[in-house]
Amino acid sequence: MGSPVFEEFDPESDCECPGCVSRRWAGSHSPPAPFGGRPAAHRVVVVAAAAAATLGAAHAVPAVAAPQTADRPGVPAGDEPETPQGGKAPLHGPAGQPARPGGLAGPVKTPPTTRADIIRRAKQWVSAEVPYSMSTYWYDGYRQDCSGFVSMAWNLPGNEWTGSLHQYGTRITKEELQPGDILLFHNPSNPEKGSHVVLFGGWTDYTHSSYLVYEQTRPTSRRQPTPYAYWSHSDRYVPYRYKGLTAVAAGSAEQVGSDAVGGFEPAAGGAATTSFPGRSAFGPGAYNPYVTQLGRLLVERGGARFYASGPGPRWSASDGWATLAFQEAQGWRGADADGIPGPSTWALLISGRGRDITPGQAPASSTGMGSGGGGGGYPATGAAGAPAAPSVPGVPAYPGRGMFRPGAQNAHVTRLGRQLVKKGFGRYYATGPGPRWGEADRRGVEAFQRAQGWRGGAADGYPGPETWRRLFS
Repeated sequence: MGSPVFEEFDPESDCECPGCVSRRWAGSHSPPAPFGGRPAAHRVVVVAAAAAATLGAAHAVPAVAAPQTADRPGVPAGDEPETPQGGKAPLHGPAGQPARPGGLAGPVKTPPTTRADIIRRAKQWVSAEVPYSMSTYWYDGYRQDCSGFVSMAWNLPGNEWTGSLHQYGTRITKEELQPGDILLFHNPSNPEKGSHVVLFGGWTDYTHSSYLVYEQTRPTSRRQPTPYAYWSHSDRYVPYRYKGLTAVAAGSAEQVGSDAVGGFEPAAGGAATTSFPGRSAFGPGAYNPYVTQLGRLLVERGGARFYASGPGPRWSASDGWATLAFQEAQGWRGADADGIPGPSTWALLISGRGRDITPGQAPASSTGMGSGGGGGGYPATGAAGAPAAPSVPGVPAYPGRGMFRPGAQNAHVTRLGRQLVKKGFGRYYATGPGPRWGEADRRGVEAFQRAQGWRGGAADGYPGPETWRRLFS
């Protein structure tokens, strides 16, 4: 019996709704493939695919999934992707010829790369807002769908698909996930339209129930917090680690992101290091093990009073003020006491040398210090530059970040939402606000943070102490 044949229709080809018209316009304005390559046909692409049993015989299927089901209750609108994918193809496309999923035979090549490079390549697509398409190719030669995105991030020699990506990786467990690994959902019953693959960017909470995802989905590449393992078919996603991953040299730190746990990765299996990781490991938006290590060192040197909780991996105002107090205890002023640890600050903390923070000492200046944001930053300052009082009359106590994460349901979320509406940032609510944290809450907080002039990790949509203080002031 011959292999079944299915037709793959790109929905953007003939639908005249405003959304599809807009996507066709974006696709037609994406850069053409250089070096003589050209996009595959935009219309119907007929692809021969082996049946599920044949796929299983050819190679190990990464994940066996049931047919598509309805979205899970509570999934924010727009977060469930529509991600049909093309087949295996060379860079810049098959010169207009249909690509067969099982074609392009040959040995599997895994060029060496680092986690930092994987995340860097993914960020380039996110920054460029590469339009989603299963039939066009970006400047770098990779197809603009979910599997092409991962092929690009892993720097593979060609465009793979969800039925072949597992050959380039080693299956791992959830506990082993690190930035640059992938979560792969391959559905043999509907391989082109019923599968998806995303890039893991790091955990966003200590419970490991949410992570930062890099993915190619409609309308463009995106990066956002996502429940583990995904919005739907969560039990079908399988973690893989790229086989060509190269180790980081001992005593160094590799920057792999800025918005999630694992943003900076210690060299020796997660152990603390005495080497200075660089100033970019600290400051608003940073979330990595070095922030935790810094906080613990500052607590040991007399900075405990600056921390209401923690220290933890996400940079907060507490880290900034404690660092500033330690720097001023050394007699430093001006640019030398900016609240961000440099090589000298780090060396004194690691070695135990220098002067401890004196009891009752308050930072004397705030030169060079940021304004703060959802991820931390610094609190507002008084006339003398001292940090504002921890509690402000009329402002409810900040309940902690754990109250505002995917899956959270509590009265604090309702209170936050009502205050957003009161402040004029409630346009994202179709109903509510209510006690379950959702995308409408996150977008409302993000809009409020941006209205404060914050950007990047300081405007991530998750309320920190300073966001909470300003919102309720």
